[in-house]
Amino acid sequence: MSNNNLFKKVAVCTDIHFGNKSNSTTHNQDCEDFIDWFIETAHKNDCETCMFLGDWHHQRASINVHTLNYSLRSLEKLGKSFEKFYFITGNHDLYYRDRRDLNSVEFASRFPGISIVNQTINEGNVAIVPWLVGDDFKKIKKIKAKYIFGHFELPHFYMNAMVQMPDHGELYADDMGHADYVFSGHFHKRQQQKNVIYIGNCFPHNYADAWDDDRGMMMLEWDGEPEYVAWPDAPSYKTLKLSQLLENPTQYLDSKTYARVTMDIDISYEEANFIKETFTKEQSVRELSLLPNKEKQDLDIIDEDIQLNFDSIDSIVSDQLANIESEHYNPQTLLEIYRNI
Repeated sequence: MSNNNLFKKVAVCTDIHFGNKSNSTTHNQDCEDFIDWFIETAHKNDCETCMFLGDWHHQRASINVHTLNYSLRSLEKLGKSFEKFYFITGNHDLYYRDRRDLNSVEFASRFPGISIVNQTINEGNVAIVPWLVGDDFKKIKKIKAKYIFGHFELPHFYMNAMVQMPDHGELYADDMGHADYVFSGHFHKRQQQKNVIYIGNCFPHNYADAWDDDRGMMMLEWDGEPEYVAWPDAPSYKTLKLSQLLENPTQYLDSKTYARVTMDIDISYEEANFIKETFTKEQSVRELSLLPNKEKQDLDIIDEDIQLNFDSIDSIVSDQLANIESEHYNPQTLLEIYRNI
C-alpha cells in the first residue's frame, strides 16, 4: 500500500441519531454503548482510521442538554481512539437542510483527533463528501478517487424496508461509477447497487427496521472488500403472531426487544393483559404491544414510514418558501418560522 493512501484500515459507522425518540435515555444509552463496542471492535481489527458518515444528532434546531452529555462523551472517546477520525455532516446535523453554514457538531472539532468534514475532502485517493446542498451534485462527476465516502440521497435506493427514493433529477449512482466503491450514510437499510453501498445505520431504530438487523459497522482494508459486523447487543424490532410467540417466547423476546404481536388467537381482554404482563416481566422486553388485527399493525408501520419520509417533504416546503417573491414577506423569515415549528 502506498504511503500516500488515506488509510490502511478504516472503521465506518453512520446515522446514530443521538436524541432520537424524544431524547430517550434508553436510546441515548444505546448510542453510547454502541460507540464503546465500535471502538473495541475497531481496535481488535487493527483499524487506525475512523469515519462517521453523517447524522450524529437527530434534531436540527436544538440539542437537549441530556442528549448533549451522551453526545460529548462519545465524541471524546472516538477522538482519542483513532489516529484519524473524519466526521461527515449529514442532513440531520445541519440547522438548515439546504445550507451547511450552521451545524450541530462543529464543537466536535475542538476534540483532538476529530476532523469535521463540512466541505469535500479529496486526499490520498479518497473523497469524503458532506451532505450536498444547492448545485453541489454537479461537482460529484468530476471527483476522481478510488473510494468515496458521503451522505448521499440517491434515487432508486430504499429509504427503509418498504419505501424507495424517487428520482429527484440530481445525483445518480452512475455519476460515481468511476470509483471502486462509494460508501454512504443517510438511508438506514444496508443495500448495494453496483459500486454504491449504503452501509446500514448503527442499529435498528423503529418498526420500519423490523427483522432487518443488518446494521452495525463496516471495516475496509485498502484494496480489500468491505467487512460488516453487527452489534450483538443491538435493540431489535419484531412483528409476529401471538401463536408464534406462545410456541417459543424465548426465541423472539429478550431485554432489547420491541415487539408488536398480532392476536391471531381468540382470547379475552384479561388473558391478553396477563400474557403481556407475564412476558414483559419474564423476558424483560422493552416494549410488547398486542394488536387486534394485521390491518392495525400495517397502519402503524405506515405511520412510521410517513415520519421517515418527512425530510423529503421538509425539503419541498423549504424550497417553496425560499422561492417566494413578495414585497410583503421575507423568505428567510418564513423559513426560520417553519424550521422552528
